[in-house]
Amino acid sequence: MKKYSPAIKIGPIYKELGVYLRNKRMKAQLSQTEVSEALGYTSPQFVSNFERGLCSPPLPKLKVLMSLYKIPLREMTEKLIDQQRRYLSQELSGSKKKRRAS
Repeated sequence: MKKYSPAIKIGPIYKELGVYLRNKRMKAQLSQTEVSEALGYTSPQFVSNFERGLCSPPLPKLKVLMSLYKIPLREMTEKLIDQQRRYLSQELSGSKKKRRAS
């Protein structure tokens, strides 16, 4: 039996966003525990998961992160749109260039 493979794989986008958010957290001098508490979680595991690219924070939580990390709305939206644009361009063109995290 064939395994189902989704048409669009989101993992690379999560990974890049996770690295970006981790760098912003560290620049803000916050621990994963402090961030998880501000997000209303009892464990830092969720923060660890999205920083490692396993998932993405929900939009309401992303707004809290933007406030905690002092990320301007324009910077975040441009970051997310740029990541999507590059990912879709690579996938649709068949290009397998290595993605860079920033």
